[in-house]
Amino acid sequence: MSLIEIRKRSLTIETIHHEGGPVAEKPLRLAAACAVIRNPYAGRYEPDLLPFMAELRSLGTLLAEELVGVLGKENVEVYSKAAIVGVDGELEHAAVWHEAGGWAMRAVLGEPKAIVPAAKAVAATGYRLMVPLHYIHACYVRSHYNSMEIGIQDAPRPREILFALVMGTGGRVHARLGGLTKENVSVHDGQR
Repeated sequence: MSLIEIRKRSLTIETIHHEGGPVAEKPLRLAAACAVIRNPYAGRYEPDLLPFMAELRSLGTLLAEELVGVLGKENVEVYSKAAIVGVDGELEHAAVWHEAGGWAMRAVLGEPKAIVPAAKAVAATGYRLMVPLHYIHACYVRSHYNSMEIGIQDAPRPREILFALVMGTGGRVHARLGGLTKENVSVHDGQR
């Protein structure tokens, strides 16, 4: 029997044309794919979470492929992952997403080198979480430091988990603070 029972999914897309300055030649698109599942370990301590983590790879792949389908694989420049656990769970139930969600995104995107940033929380239904984003090939590209809010109004319920992947098509629209540029990334510039 599967450990993954999806109650609902969501896809949120933001298109940013400007942040008060000139209109961008090419708008920035940020997208978050979320899935709300039953927490198989809600209300009890489970010493072995590895089977859950392994099974979640398929969910990660599903969400990553949805994002690539919306944004275009060749356009993705930033990424992240997040999880919100309902209050009958524990933070470790969110931590399983580090490997499962990160592995899936890297596989779908062609194995980019930067670590996948993350955010996680145990929280009440309707909680919103700010998810950090950075450049997929090197995490020290300052122009690509950004964030996106994720959450669903009726999730996660106390015995659920909301898992999310986030991708975007570039850095901040009006980035102008210097630092390493994506064109100058070399080995060890924030790569895993």
